[in-house]
Amino acid sequence: MVVKITKEDEQLLEEYSQAASKNSDKLVYVNAFTISLIPIWLFWRIHKMPLIANSFLYAVVTVASAFLMSLAYKNSKTPLMERIAVRRTEAISKQVNAQAGKDKNMSRKNREDSIRELTKKVADHESTTFSIFYNNCLFMLVLLLLSAVLHHFSSPVNYSVSMLIAAGSAAFLSSGKGSF
Repeated sequence: MVVKITKEDEQLLEEYSQAASKNSDKLVYVNAFTISLIPIWLFWRIHKMPLIANSFLYAVVTVASAFLMSLAYKNSKTPLMERIAVRRTEAISKQVNAQAGKDKNMSRKNREDSIRELTKKVADHESTTFSIFYNNCLFMLVLLLLSAVLHHFSSPVNYSVSMLIAAGSAAFLSSGKGSF
């Protein structure tokens, strides 16, 4: 039996889904790419790894690291979003009810919808920013420790191994159920 989904059903699914907003996705990808670019300076200036001669290696490892970091952000963001939404609902409902008290034309259903929408928006933004902060700290800590430990190897090996293990560990540790 085939069930046809109506526009109302699609709207309900979108309203109650945990899908990230476009602003959140943009924030995740820009930050993942930026945090993956920062170590290039460390290896170029501190470890004396030539910039132009190793540009292909820099590009490949940066793209792989950006992918792993965006995966880490998304993995740790979803459980956080649910917990933040529960904690913020009361404050948001007070705010919306105060605004609704001024606007007598707002129905109870519209008030509940605006509370739900605002809660989802706030939870999405807060969980995204905290996830980015946490995973960036973890990535940079692992990267700096590994680059110091592996300084006896050649700079390209040190860069590749340090970046990929740091990004991979952030992605791996964010995939657990009990993160944060």
